[in-house]
Amino acid sequence: MPLKSSMKILLVDAAATNRQSLKKVFTGLGFKNILEAPDGETAWKKIEEAEPAVELIVADWDLPKISGLELLQKVRGTEAYKSTKFLMITGEAAQQNVIIAVKNGVNNVMVRPFSANTVTEKLAKIYNQK
Repeated sequence: MPLKSSMKILLVDAAATNRQSLKKVFTGLGFKNILEAPDGETAWKKIEEAEPAVELIVADWDLPKISGLELLQKVRGTEAYKSTKFLMITGEAAQQNVIIAVKNGVNNVMVRPFSANTVTEKLAKIYNQK
């Protein structure tokens, strides 16, 4: 699936400032259809209610209510969303977290702090995958 500016993106982070920073990066890259959620539970509701469907989920590992990992597991375990692209953000470069996320079907992992260039590189890797 190619990147398109109209694709629906869901940004999930407990910190409003982190969501704002992410949104600024994505709008700066030309994306226009961006949803936000402060926790995994709200994110799941937005995924289920989205019309058209969310095409990319960018979620922090540490989320209240439902963690980023649990959200990833729910997405991968639901037939309708199984192929939705998922980019996990973590504040720790813990190799173990990356391995767990990969085993659960994440498309890529991004470690904080990151730049707009890092986001661009991760998106290119995700969308060039077969």
